[in-house]
Amino acid sequence: MQVRNVQAMVDRFEIEALRGEFTDAGTMRDYDRFAALFTQDGAWRMPHIGVEFGGREEIRAGIERLQGLWEYFVQNVHPGTIQLDGDTALGRAYVAEFGRLRDGRSHLNHAVYHDRYRRTPDGWRFAERVYQVRYADSTPLAGSAVEERHG
Repeated sequence: MQVRNVQAMVDRFEIEALRGEFTDAGTMRDYDRFAALFTQDGAWRMPHIGVEFGGREEIRAGIERLQGLWEYFVQNVHPGTIQLDGDTALGRAYVAEFGRLRDGRSHLNHAVYHDRYRRTPDGWRFAERVYQVRYADSTPLAGSAVEERHG
């Protein structure tokens, strides 16, 4: 019984890290890493804008195209639920994001990712992420992007 509890804790930790990697890879525009977070046949869906990508190649091309539309974009992910079932799991992650598109439109929204996860030889990956916006605000953002130098 103890071993199973430890494995469940490890699985939850790894899935939470996967969700954090998703946000970091997207924000840092690391498109190869972003796509690698999905299973080979994984899907990323955003029904509110009629977008769906299937497979790592489409996901990689899709995130690069979508991020290219933004002057700046910030996403924060908050823990949700994880329901383990052997080598698969279901979960939800809560998201707050804002940004300004290159055409001048602004977006602030709160959303939920409905996730399916699968354990692979490379660790836990997204089998599917479905983005559901729960609140949207298109009031122009007063701030601006600040370029910082690292290193």
